[in-house]
Amino acid sequence: MTTLVFLHIPKTAGQTVHSELARIVGEKNVSPIRVHTQATPQTQFPSGFALYSGHIDWIALDDVPEDRFVFSVLRDPRERIASFYLYLLKEAQALGPKELEQPTNTGKRTILRQSADDYFFNGPPNWQKFIHDHYDNFYCSYFATKRMRGWVQREKLEPEVVMRRALRHARSLDAIYSVENLAPLEVDIERVTGKPISVTRKFVNAGSAPTDKKRWPLLIERIESDANIARLEAFAERDAEFMAKLGF
Repeated sequence: MTTLVFLHIPKTAGQTVHSELARIVGEKNVSPIRVHTQATPQTQFPSGFALYSGHIDWIALDDVPEDRFVFSVLRDPRERIASFYLYLLKEAQALGPKELEQPTNTGKRTILRQSADDYFFNGPPNWQKFIHDHYDNFYCSYFATKRMRGWVQREKLEPEVVMRRALRHARSLDAIYSVENLAPLEVDIERVTGKPISVTRKFVNAGSAPTDKKRWPLLIERIESDANIARLEAFAERDAEFMAKLGF
């Protein structure tokens, strides 16, 4: 069977896609590396698996032998930002006081106790790095650097260089799909594996808002400063240009 590589960008229907891919290949054939922090950038693709899927770096993608099918899924960048924020807020609200104090829940503790303005635009340098890594034109960072946390490397480059690299790397994949229409993904997976999947209009790990409701207005309602709304809009501008250049 063709080896599947799903470069899963957070809050782009990835859990839905992953669960269907894992079903057709069998759980024992799924790489245990689901998050980039589980391995070094050079060891994100341990050998011998039929599916590599997760929030993973892909600088070592060539370690996956041919025949392989490599793809990712994109979403309107403003909706992705808002969905990520609202999902983390929902997760934080579900935690008890003792759980919130755990070091691993620093982000959730922060999102629960701060205003949206302070969450995005205040805090020490390490916190601001977290925000930029996860929210600030993430597509451009991820595709230009091939790293989940690539903002620092991205900021060392001129914006036009970032865009060229991001587009070149994105176009090297076998396919990129839109959350708005996953039917082509179903067609392609059945074509390359001979097995059907069902991902259209399925939602795993969804946030608290109805699946047909736009998230961006819900986030904007939480931002108190017009200046900060403009700063948040800038977090999506280059990603929107990137998607447009890819034909979305």
